[in-house]
Amino acid sequence: MTQYILAIDQGTTSSRALVFDKEGNTKSIAQKEFKQYFPKPGWVEHDANEIWSSQMAVTIEAVSKAKLQADHIAAIGITNQRETTIVWNRKTGEPIYKAIVWQDRRTADYCDQLIKEGWEDKIREKTGLVIDAYFVATKVKWILDNVENARDAAKAGDLIFGTVDSWLIWNLTGGQKHITDFTNASRTLLFNIHTLDWDQELLDLFDIPRSMLPELCDSSGEIAHTSGMLFAKKIPITGVAGDQHAALFGQMCTKEGMVKNTYGTGCFMLMNIGKKPLVSKNRLITTIAWKIGNDVQYALEGSIFISGAVVQWLRDGIGLIKSAKESEKLAKQVEDTDGVYFVPAFTGLGAPYWNQHAKGTMVGISRGTSAAHIVRASLESIAFQTYDVLKAMEADSNITIKELRVDGGATENDFLMQFQSTILGVSIVKSKTMEVTALGAAYLAGLGVGYWKNPQEIMEKWKVDKTYSPEKDSSVPKQLKSWKKAVQTTNYWTNPE
Repeated sequence: MTQYILAIDQGTTSSRALVFDKEGNTKSIAQKEFKQYFPKPGWVEHDANEIWSSQMAVTIEAVSKAKLQADHIAAIGITNQRETTIVWNRKTGEPIYKAIVWQDRRTADYCDQLIKEGWEDKIREKTGLVIDAYFVATKVKWILDNVENARDAAKAGDLIFGTVDSWLIWNLTGGQKHITDFTNASRTLLFNIHTLDWDQELLDLFDIPRSMLPELCDSSGEIAHTSGMLFAKKIPITGVAGDQHAALFGQMCTKEGMVKNTYGTGCFMLMNIGKKPLVSKNRLITTIAWKIGNDVQYALEGSIFISGAVVQWLRDGIGLIKSAKESEKLAKQVEDTDGVYFVPAFTGLGAPYWNQHAKGTMVGISRGTSAAHIVRASLESIAFQTYDVLKAMEADSNITIKELRVDGGATENDFLMQFQSTILGVSIVKSKTMEVTALGAAYLAGLGVGYWKNPQEIMEKWKVDKTYSPEKDSSVPKQLKSWKKAVQTTNYWTNPE
């Protein structure tokens, strides 16, 4: 019987499921969007039960579309939106509050307080992270502090927390397994990347009982089995990784110095830095790339909060375009932005600036500014932000990056990819497979069950779709200088002094 790998890909705006064959080809795909909640400015929430129900629906649909039975599924791999935080009751399985999404800024003032108290260096040293509302611990603390009786219930051992991978595994196993893999754990501000364990000093700092924490598991290997509720038989779950880590693996960046950038809602650039954690001096973060058996790989990461979301805003927020595809056509109608620069800091600025209070800022507008100029400036902002991260990465690693492997929806935009290559001065290599994140989860699951023997076997399946090479453009230095000024303007605008 021919067998396949099922990948569960739970994202920020939609739940997806894909079935892959031995060659890494997509046999079927199902996707379902779910509701985004914005109860206050800077607050972003999801309904955790809707995450689960939408994920279950697309999982069944993907298997059905491929005309498969449970017996055909060799293993399940899970990849998830990271840092989104859920607290639920251990006995009932019910969340006590909506999921607080990674983009949420409600704990920004508390983070500022921690920085003032002098925690920044210690937390960076232990976790590889910066103090920012982006990460998990402050979200858990907020729920315990603001939901009635939550802290008492947590101390009594009745509450548990997890990122989305934990929530999915809890439900897939019928509440039998409360676990998270090392990649997701490394995003919590509670995990020590040197000891590879939860850190008691940080648990005390955030006042989070250890009993709430999930058990740690590898990114690939024997992790759990489905309960039998979803399919007629119990299927092994043998791969788990946060979405950007899965994409790094899916792009086969398995050697030190290899870099990928995913253009999704946000933009996330990761560099494999090998077996030793390197603490960034240029305001990037250090994270676990994956852990497979005794092999732990680390990565440097630059997190850009708004990438594809800026195109969504052009479409849904201000109605300048009717579809994402239209953005490319409009951008090409003008030779340049005519001096317009847009810093899309809708949810603060991520790496390497880490300004939690930044707001979107557009500069250089004149009477002659058209919709085409604004759309072009919006697309260029994605490339400029990527430039800032890449330069920080080169400085930290002491490696000159010559090739950037790319994936995600915005890689369909030829204008953006060519502009990106020219601005960076490096080759942009687009993977043949668009579904790199889900494929990475499938690869991890397949390795965990022996479906593929080793990473070398998988590496042979990685194929290039298109390569963009830098074009000569004498205006690049001036554009980069103007971009820097635009970012400075954004930071100045939100400076409380």
